[in-house]
Amino acid sequence: MSSKRDVLITEVALRDGSHAIAHQYTVDQVTRVAKALDEANVPYIEVSHGDGLAGSSLQYGLSRTNEMELIEAAVAVCKQAKIAILLLPGIGTIEELKEAANLGVKMARIATHVTEADVSAQHIAKSKELGLETVGFLMMSHMAPTETLVEQAKLMESYGADVVYVVDSAGALLPHEARERIRALKQHLQIDIGFHGHNNLSLAMANTLVAIEEGATRIDGSVRCLGAGAGNTQTEVLVSVLDRLGIATGIDIYKMMDLAEEIVAPILQAPQEITRDSLVLGYAGVYSSFLLHAKRAAKTFNIDSRDILIELGKRKVVGGQEDMIVDVAAEIAKRNLEAAVR
Repeated sequence: MSSKRDVLITEVALRDGSHAIAHQYTVDQVTRVAKALDEANVPYIEVSHGDGLAGSSLQYGLSRTNEMELIEAAVAVCKQAKIAILLLPGIGTIEELKEAANLGVKMARIATHVTEADVSAQHIAKSKELGLETVGFLMMSHMAPTETLVEQAKLMESYGADVVYVVDSAGALLPHEARERIRALKQHLQIDIGFHGHNNLSLAMANTLVAIEEGATRIDGSVRCLGAGAGNTQTEVLVSVLDRLGIATGIDIYKMMDLAEEIVAPILQAPQEITRDSLVLGYAGVYSSFLLHAKRAAKTFNIDSRDILIELGKRKVVGGQEDMIVDVAAEIAKRNLEAAVR
């Protein structure tokens, strides 16, 4: 396998995939997945709670295992892959960032809502000071016009980010919208551009390929589609497609296929597919990590989870507002009851 890489892939199943299994990763699971990814020559592996460092909470979901233990385990078994973490300012702090760096993390991805890049300045600066490769991660990128996205990305660049990502957190972007956003960032930024997709409208691969066509060189994938909602761009499929296109990733295709089938598939609580709920996430433009929360609330209030997700989309709820899910569910249940009484 050539060491040349035209595109650098970050595997996110050990972070984004945490949402899909209700943050129940064990040290053994993370060790086996990280070791196999490292042996497949994946350059970056992201490990943390689904909502980033310090995400374990009643609001976002309690982790089975302390994420620092998971990070330490991944670092210990990787010989070439660099371990990355996600941090959302307001959830994770500088202290967690320092702790992760001390454990051997090499890349920090600092994530904000697409219109709130200004809250990342301190964390991006500290990440650079700690010697970490630093990524600006603009979530829910479908919710802002392209001009706004460019302004926010330029802020992250000015704070010192090495890369800025267009993040399709809801899996709501259509290919022409992904193309427009990546093209604009490529025109206005001097740093690398990345793309993180979700497959809620079955467009993760199409959007990823469009992003690469427009100059994105940092791409996220989740092996076996193990990510929030319907998952992310499926890594082993992406690597195969890029190889067919003559775009080098440096990743061993057979080893990716094998680890997807033999190591990751048994971790999945159910196959990652586009269910009616995950489809509604993309259709309504709702944060992919809301899926399990909405399904639980629907069961509690005996209502249709799709009604909850559609209402959240209408209210333009964003990551960090998980508490709204139960509020919305309660309102819908009350409305249904009143209608039935009438």
